[in-house]
Amino acid sequence: MESYQMHENQQQIPCTRNASLLVIGIVCCFTMLARAEKYTLTANLDALVNLPGAYDITPEDLEKKFGKGKFDKNPYFEWLSESKDRAIFKRSPASNVTVDLTILDGKVPIEELIIDFDNGKYLGVTASIFNRGDGGQIDDTEFFRRFSSVGKFLGEQLGGHPRKRDGNIKKGVMTDGYTWSSPRGKAVLLCNPDVGDHRKPEAKEFIRMRLARKDAKGIYEAALKERSQATVRKSKLVANVRENDGYVFIRGLPMVDQGNKGYCVVASAQRLFEYYGIACDMHQLAQLAKSDPNKGTNALYINQQLGRIDYLFKTRFKCLAVSHAGQLVELKDEKYVGKVIPRRSYDKFISSNIAKGIPLLWSLELGLKPETPSISQQASGGHMRMIHGYNKAKNEIVFTDSWGAGHEFKTMDADDAYQVTRGLYVMTPTVN
Repeated sequence: MESYQMHENQQQIPCTRNASLLVIGIVCCFTMLARAEKYTLTANLDALVNLPGAYDITPEDLEKKFGKGKFDKNPYFEWLSESKDRAIFKRSPASNVTVDLTILDGKVPIEELIIDFDNGKYLGVTASIFNRGDGGQIDDTEFFRRFSSVGKFLGEQLGGHPRKRDGNIKKGVMTDGYTWSSPRGKAVLLCNPDVGDHRKPEAKEFIRMRLARKDAKGIYEAALKERSQATVRKSKLVANVRENDGYVFIRGLPMVDQGNKGYCVVASAQRLFEYYGIACDMHQLAQLAKSDPNKGTNALYINQQLGRIDYLFKTRFKCLAVSHAGQLVELKDEKYVGKVIPRRSYDKFISSNIAKGIPLLWSLELGLKPETPSISQQASGGHMRMIHGYNKAKNEIVFTDSWGAGHEFKTMDADDAYQVTRGLYVMTPTVN
């Protein structure tokens, strides 16, 4: 993980306040360990969730109120897209920085918060109040304290009575919790359905809150639906296909940053699901798919993970190719059997799906072949990306990594891509 540095001869970060704008209560304090150059900061994010004031926040306000201070890069948040329509606040943004993120006057710690804008206007936020991937394990008392505190807050913000949601995975209802909808906005507060099973301490997997404007569409609208399934019809996806300077590519893929977790598979799946209008994040997907970050991106393991969850969301998963003995082959019955997949078939998999507006999930071995823009020479090992375009004249594929801004549109020679591929998969909505 990268580290952040302060400018030379600077010893503190001043806090700025501007009464003409919404007051975003940021307390910029840090403890510097001289030898290790480690920093501890605090950030109160109440102004991003307190209504109606939060609705007035713009990307420019965010940059002013959560400035980078004397650091070389902003330690509080990062933009997940170069268009600045999505940003993320993380508790551990770098190896030498920890940010104590809180809401509710500092009473409720959170792991991360994503804020979305639409045409420069506040759309909504998604806050991970707790997730086991980042926060480890917490006891029942703390888990339910956070849940009830945020639930009371949302009731006060939105008014009216919430609608209870009882999870039943067999029926496609993935979460327990509550939903609110009123003229003031809409919100959901959710946790995994088996959280009440005290025989399973690991069952406390996540608490997620979404809060948005009343007219917010996409995942915020989808989050109110009881069953998690695509809200975008398969036949409508072709409208996202664009052509420019020989490149044929899919636009509109939401960006997610997997952080320092080995969640490239479920992070890519989250991006795909958001594109399909399915409100489900990587932490929930990790629980449902029984993801083990230590197992990496083995082709058979990926097939098992994604095969466990597709039917739950009314999507259809298919493994197109896996690597075996130095060749790409068909996979049947989770065994390396079937015909060798030649390069022309590989290209056809890509072009035919892109033409329909369907990105491909692509597992590969990093660091073996050059790519544009280039990645760190230390980057190696198994990884998952999404292929979302190609250029036949230049013999290139277009792909995207779940690493934040700057990783939306990248290219690799198609011959090289074929050689480093370890698996190629599609997951599509079943509703045409």
